[in-house]
Amino acid sequence: MNLLSTTFLACLALVTFAVTAIASPVGVGRDKTLSAQPKANSIAELVARYDSSSCIECHQQAHDEWAKSLHSRSVFGTGRTAATFKTAIINGAMEWPASGVKSMKDVKVEHLMGCAKCHLPQLADATDKVAQEIMTTIETWQKAMINEDEAKAAKAEKTLSSLNINCLICHNRNAITHKWSEGYPKKDVVYGSKDGDHPDSKFTKMAKGQIMSESIQCGQCHGLGPNFDQQNPTQCATAYGSYLFAYIPEGGNKSCQQCHMNESKLGHNMQSYRSKDMANKAVDMHVETSSVYWRDNTTIRPKAAVRIELTNKAGHGIPDG
Repeated sequence: MNLLSTTFLACLALVTFAVTAIASPVGVGRDKTLSAQPKANSIAELVARYDSSSCIECHQQAHDEWAKSLHSRSVFGTGRTAATFKTAIINGAMEWPASGVKSMKDVKVEHLMGCAKCHLPQLADATDKVAQEIMTTIETWQKAMINEDEAKAAKAEKTLSSLNINCLICHNRNAITHKWSEGYPKKDVVYGSKDGDHPDSKFTKMAKGQIMSESIQCGQCHGLGPNFDQQNPTQCATAYGSYLFAYIPEGGNKSCQQCHMNESKLGHNMQSYRSKDMANKAVDMHVETSSVYWRDNTTIRPKAAVRIELTNKAGHGIPDG
């Protein structure tokens, strides 16, 4: 075989490899991770990939607690979150000349990641069709609410609520932060407090996760401040930043999980300001009042003096997010 033929075959192999790579895009993981598969092409496909319904049989209590939390509807929220996804596009991407977004049909995964980085990190494992389907579903829900079409609104809400932060996001996909030193999360492993076998047809092993009881697990989403890794930086939650730079240096020694899971006795519910008990723990309020009859020239008027002291007892700045 001459040099020309060898060069031609090498180029052909390179082109074939490139075409294959383009045809089978993968997510943010490495081989043997849930992310490292051809990208999901619909909401249904993405939900199926991260389906954690098999966890319920053995972890009913944790599931029931989680179902009461906003983690279970991180895209829909109370409806406000879903509306904010749309607002971020209309008042954000559509206003920015270099974003490439002129209409909802132009929305890509990258345009939603400012929100989805925390509200739906697995969106990085999906195609742009999924981003567009999410926006279409949000619009469908909003129009149905305006038109008082309860059935249509409920269907759209159910679809949006199927996109959430469930067991597999915390106990698999985002269970390892230092991937070069600890490796990538394996697709057949659930990460928690111990090693061993796991009685599940899909996730057959358990492994001890180094960060599962550490605040850095929560800090992945609950923020250090501006997300400079985004092409157009955004800022939302900063709880983890103030926890690291204010609470810890002042001698604080509790983790996020201790306050929001253990001491609250809410477990996987993980409430914050929406829980009256958590709000009472976070802020110490002292109120003093006094009253006098005040003479204003010739008129006697009653007057009240109110002194309020609020002390932040949380391990981070409040309010946040």
